[in-house]
Amino acid sequence: MRPIKELGKSVINKISYVLFDIDDTITSGGKLMAESYSALWKLYKRGYSLIPVTGRPAGWCDLIIRQWPVRAVVGENGAFVYYCEGEEIKTFTHPSVAHPKTREKLSAVMEACLKAVPGSRVARDQFARIYDLAIDYNEDPPYLGIEAAERIKNICVSMGAQAKISSIHVNAWFGDYDKLKMTRLFFTEILKETDIKESCIFFGDSPNDEPMFEFFPNSCAVANILPFAEKMRHLPNYVTRLDGAEGFAEAAEQILSAGV
Repeated sequence: MRPIKELGKSVINKISYVLFDIDDTITSGGKLMAESYSALWKLYKRGYSLIPVTGRPAGWCDLIIRQWPVRAVVGENGAFVYYCEGEEIKTFTHPSVAHPKTREKLSAVMEACLKAVPGSRVARDQFARIYDLAIDYNEDPPYLGIEAAERIKNICVSMGAQAKISSIHVNAWFGDYDKLKMTRLFFTEILKETDIKESCIFFGDSPNDEPMFEFFPNSCAVANILPFAEKMRHLPNYVTRLDGAEGFAEAAEQILSAGV
């Protein structure tokens, strides 16, 4: 991973879209900080299209598309996109999302995880989810650590579910999608953009961002990715000096200063 300061003007001038994870990428200690929120507005006012790509639930995404300066938001690890078309908010759902009856299968996955991993619990935002299950291992206490997250993920996969580890949750779902698959589909089907490797930059912080890191040459992690790095197969090409919200603000300033 190269320092974000090495992201040069020739690359930045081709970028139109800023894609980013939310938790621990633009937040610090669970809070959306002034530095990162201000950075979003600066990028928006400069003309960049902003698209959060998150594991957070539909309920959160409805608020985000309404109140943040964003063009769209990919939610629940790629199950859907909420996007703006003029003043209208629309929904684009991935064609492989599982039938609602799959909720029974997710309940079985949940019971297995909670039984096998002491201290694990359903995420507090589960009530706002449509398509997936979120098991909290590191958002609220007790903090269980990455080893517990890997155990939870392995249980989900053994029961036929897709599963990804974020910095706070293990997300599980049934359906052939992830952050990258939905991002690419949305750009092709809705935005009619094809050359997204040059026109996009992606920011993330954890293993569930690996597909995005692998695909986008202009990918960057905030510095708090380092505890996960040894367990990841695909790292981003760039990394910030600072963690979380401060790291995102650091990267935004690099984009804004070089893009003049």
